[in-house]
Amino acid sequence: DQIKNDMYVAMKSGDKIKTNILRTLLSTLKEKQIEKKDNINKDEYLSVIKRLVKQIKESANAYQKAGRSELYEKEVSELDILQKYLPETLSENQTLDLVKEVIDQTSAGSISDMGKVMSLIMQKSNGRVDGKIANKFVKELLK
Repeated sequence: DQIKNDMYVAMKSGDKIKTNILRTLLSTLKEKQIEKKDNINKDEYLSVIKRLVKQIKESANAYQKAGRSELYEKEVSELDILQKYLPETLSENQTLDLVKEVIDQTSAGSISDMGKVMSLIMQKSNGRVDGKIANKFVKELLK
């Protein structure tokens, strides 16, 4: 409902970038709901937004490498808009603390335990941890 309201406000104010990205987000959420044949829960909602954010980041990087600054700026603007609908990501220090806690909790001792450690990190963080950063820390600590 918040996304719909924000989209209507953006439409009325003439903000085409915000209107388009929110329209895309609503469409993607609706597709997920139809695919599931039921309402989506909070985790699925966050998953959809994260996937869209990842796609936009990849596009932005491609535009930047190609020297297409106007398209890069548009993608960055869309990212800023979508980030508002995600929970705040843990800092690197908070992520490191969580990784250490989970490694101690699981008694992980080698890189072969990485799967169970990462799984528990993602569960405990409720989607607030950057998987790449956590993965890097887990690899370093389990070597």
